[in-house]
Amino acid sequence: MVDNRGGAGGSIGANAVAKSAADGRTLLMATVGTQAINPALYKSLPYDAVRDFTPIALVAVAPVAVVANPALKANSLAELVALAKSSPGKLNYGSAGPGTPGHLTAEMFKSVAGIDIQHVPYKGSAPAVTDLLGGQIQIMFDPLQSVLSNVQAGKLRAIAVSSRSRPSILPDVPTIAESGFAGFESTAWWGVFAPAGLSPDLTKIFTREIEQIVKDSSFRSKLEPLGVVPTLLSGDAFATFQLAELTKWGKAVRDSGAKVD
Repeated sequence: MVDNRGGAGGSIGANAVAKSAADGRTLLMATVGTQAINPALYKSLPYDAVRDFTPIALVAVAPVAVVANPALKANSLAELVALAKSSPGKLNYGSAGPGTPGHLTAEMFKSVAGIDIQHVPYKGSAPAVTDLLGGQIQIMFDPLQSVLSNVQAGKLRAIAVSSRSRPSILPDVPTIAESGFAGFESTAWWGVFAPAGLSPDLTKIFTREIEQIVKDSSFRSKLEPLGVVPTLLSGDAFATFQLAELTKWGKAVRDSGAKVD
């Protein structure tokens, strides 16, 4: 059964799992927000993103897309950077809100590119996309699945994506790394966690079952058209991945000054 518990960037749902018994009856479909961003973003969390969970498996990732209103005179990331440098502080970019993957990816990119573009936070992706389509803002950084339909319809121009490789759904859109910023990578991601203390036997069972799902062609066929990439990482490799993500996104939060009480 799925128990959707929205609020506080996913923290309410994450905390519910953290406080559950480690009997295999309760699992968390976690996000980059609940397990890597929120610990730095919120003044206090009722759970510890590492100590209170048993990591089982990463199941999918999605790049952040850099998209622009077609009227913007920038067809590539290099042209966007040049335009921003020619008019510091004049370009506005939207995001789904402070501390979201889009906002933090934009701030990381601003730092490496040495540009000054102004953040306009929204309460979710939908109103930001509406203003981008209307020309109230010129650029948006947001996970690909939120803007893909408008890109495919020609209403928005995809300039780059933040993943290590190009998404199969948009093979002609370059990555930020191959656009002159080697090593740049950030992705939204989803993974399965259990409460801390899950037995090794149950962990093995869940890992095996999740691996079969992620490798199944029907799982891939449902996600890839959305711009989401099935990605499998389990065991110690997944735990190590989470620690690296905590470090990367935590720095991005601190550098951006984003805070949520």
